[in-house]
Amino acid sequence: MRAFLRFEDFSTGLALRLSISFLVIAASLALFQVITRFVFSNPSTWSEVITRSAMIWSVFLGVAVAFRHGAMIAVEVIQQNLPPRLGLALFLFSNVLSVVFFSILFWQGWAMTLRVLGQKLSALDVSIAWVYAALPVGSVFIIIAILASMIRGTQGEWTSGKAKAGVAE
Repeated sequence: MRAFLRFEDFSTGLALRLSISFLVIAASLALFQVITRFVFSNPSTWSEVITRSAMIWSVFLGVAVAFRHGAMIAVEVIQQNLPPRLGLALFLFSNVLSVVFFSILFWQGWAMTLRVLGQKLSALDVSIAWVYAALPVGSVFIIIAILASMIRGTQGEWTSGKAKAGVAE
């Protein structure tokens, strides 16, 4: 378990760094697009496409970090008002549903990525599959983060308040 949790720390840290990098790329290219369009009156044809693609990658990688830190929409209010065992069961159940959802997203994202291999991004001579690949790649990072969250939950860290306060069953 400890080895998996260390692996998840590494993978989620990598997802965070990549997500930030894609966000910086998107913001920089959006600024470039605004400058070329409104200052030079000669809009760039390629920067908007890359900006959108970088935002997609940033979001799908960033979701893993959000799950890691418990920042996703949760049923925490209900969990904290239930008896500890029942709250933990609800926590684990909601995470299992998330794993199922992101497993389906991985499967469908992979299939879609393979289907669009021959299509090119507009204004670029690059396969659109690179953009669609954000779905299966992000899903893998997300599933790893959720599984680690579930492991931490079984170790008593299923809510930030109770785990930090040392509340025991």
